[in-house]
Amino acid sequence: MSEPTVKRISAYLRMAGLESLVGREADIELAIHDLVSAMAGAVEVEDPAALYAYPVPMLSEDGSCSIVDQLAPVPYNLIGILGGRSEQTTRRLAMLRRLVARAQETTGADWIGIYQARKNSAGVPVLVKLAYLGRPSRAEFPLTHEFAASSTNSTVGLTGRATVIEDVRRHVASGGSFYVCDADVQSEACVPILSETHEVAGIIDAESREGGFFGAKRLTVLAALALVAPAVLP
Repeated sequence: MSEPTVKRISAYLRMAGLESLVGREADIELAIHDLVSAMAGAVEVEDPAALYAYPVPMLSEDGSCSIVDQLAPVPYNLIGILGGRSEQTTRRLAMLRRLVARAQETTGADWIGIYQARKNSAGVPVLVKLAYLGRPSRAEFPLTHEFAASSTNSTVGLTGRATVIEDVRRHVASGGSFYVCDADVQSEACVPILSETHEVAGIIDAESREGGFFGAKRLTVLAALALVAPAVLP
């Protein structure tokens, strides 16, 4: 493992609050190589439109929570927040989907997604979901302290520090933030995607219906995904 790679991984672990993975830099590098390999080969997109639109649950009247198991009549479309559709953006979304698929295959998580920090049509800073596998879930998470009070995603997006929840019910009972899109979720891991200037460019979120699911081995994959993602974000 090259010294620059070690330094890059170590710096990320320190800034992201993933000190529990210090000493596992070699495992993270292997995971990085695995994810990069998953992106190899030509990108053939049969239906570009399918990369931009996805189903989302209905939201409560104030937009503060999802109505689980009730889908909105109109799918969410990324074209607006991404500033249009282009060949380059389509290729990047396809690559992000490949990364998510490989990370889910490797970790066995029930849900995993990649979000990017952007401003929505109302000019509000949000985390917007670009690619995911699992049940339909909210598309945008406002990057506000008010919303972060009930959202792990927004909290990580604001602080740039990872959150790992071993027991969702116990976490919520103790006053911790957690946004429910699947009532069966028992554990969650959310890590930041950091830019070269150490700003939060997005997040990786993963969930499981099994408690205590995200141990060190699975976290190395999520950390690797967070390190690979910046080069692929649109």
